[in-house]
Amino acid sequence: MKKSAFTLIELLIVIALLGALAVGLLAALDPFEQLKKGTDTGVRNTVSEVHGAIIRYYAVAGNKMPWDPSTSIGPIDLSTGYSTVGLHNIVNAGELKSDFSTLAGDRLRKIIVIGSQESATVCFRPESKSFRSDPNTKYNASGIEVGTGANTCGPTNSNSFSCYWCVQ
Repeated sequence: MKKSAFTLIELLIVIALLGALAVGLLAALDPFEQLKKGTDTGVRNTVSEVHGAIIRYYAVAGNKMPWDPSTSIGPIDLSTGYSTVGLHNIVNAGELKSDFSTLAGDRLRKIIVIGSQESATVCFRPESKSFRSDPNTKYNASGIEVGTGANTCGPTNSNSFSCYWCVQ
């Protein structure tokens, strides 16, 4: 009686094909891009939350921004300019949670705020390809919409993306 079985060569070929398919699937999913996209989503949500809190504070405080009434600000990094932007005023007014800076954590380092006594712009520089191609990613570090030609979005000398995603 003859037994039928797979030969070692056949098994190796199947394993090699499955390995090639797995590598192709990993390349298509790009896990690092997915991580960047997840980080950008979290930062974007924090940007929207900060901007909304500033606007609510402005409405409740009698058309006054939370920062020094005699100045315009920006761009201010939220991790170092928490007081300059007046986020402590916003927290005290109840527009942000008291532990906002703890909850936001490392995301504050990626957010900048630009403001006058009539307006506020809150921005971040995206890392993922999908956020870089988002229609809101069209501002420079001062919150000004870039145009065409030399003022377009794209890589800088350090290979980082030069435009910001902003809420105004």
